Amino acid sequence: MIEDYQVFHNLQRHKTQLLLAADLAGGTGLASWHNSHDRVVVESPDHHTLSLYVNDGYESYLKTKHGWRNGGAPDRMCLMPQGYASTWDIRGPLSFVHFYFTDAHLRDVAEKVWDKSPTQLSVDERIFADDAQIATLYRQFLLSGQWHDNSDQLMLGTAATLLLNQLVQKYCRFQWQPVTVRGGLAPYQLARAKAWIEAHIDQPILLAELAALVDLSEYHFARMFKQSQGLAPHQYVMQQRLQLAQQLLQHTRLPLTDIAGRCGFSSSSHFSNRFRQTFGMAPSAFRQS
Repeated sequence: MIEDYQVFHNLQRHKTQLLLAADLAGGTGLASWHNSHDRVVVESPDHHTLSLYVNDGYESYLKTKHGWRNGGAPDRMCLMPQGYASTWDIRGPLSFVHFYFTDAHLRDVAEKVWDKSPTQLSVDERIFADDAQIATLYRQFLLSGQWHDNSDQLMLGTAATLLLNQLVQKYCRFQWQPVTVRGGLAPYQLARAKAWIEAHIDQPILLAELAALVDLSEYHFARMFKQSQGLAPHQYVMQQRLQLAQQLLQHTRLPLTDIAGRCGFSSSSHFSNRFRQTFGMAPSAFRQS
């Protein structure tokens, strides 16, 4: 639970304003914050924190032994390892998103992806750094999704797995070569996953559940599913939700709220937004046409 992460609690004792928080698959946490004109002290947390500056942050200063250092800007990241104590002077507006995770999450990724079990896992510190892949994962997946909508849980879980994969590959002390995955899912594996998706289309669908169906790691399942289907798992699931919505709009008189629920959307507004983004018109306009 996100309430178990010390940095999350620590920020709430300052002027920092919590905008949104969510528990992600596997026990990682996500929180969106805003702060301005505040002094924040973080005392040796027992977990890691990956922060991305979303807006502003130009007047965010970190106290170092050589004095105050700044370098914040939109899409800059700060990777703060477990035990990293810090003092921040926020002299202007700052909007940022935190991703909270532990050694256990990184070790799980290393074991599944690289087929190794690290015994001395260590995370490098990065402050005001640039990483285009991490910024893209935040912007296109974490920030664009509805954190509490059932239909976006697979996308958010996938993004969290990809973030952890990037961190293990680039910012852990040891370097590992990824295992090469050749070919897609076997026909029976693909059929099993697609049948499960169809049967649970009205519910949250997690990457871990799909991977477990065919006894693969989340990372390998996602890559092999895309090779077989041409779409990432979260893209395929969203496609199926919207195709079912089209059928219900055409062949039933169900209210939009009922259609949203049957297709796995937690609200009619989120359903309408997704439908309009894909088909270029609102569900009501599609039904009339």
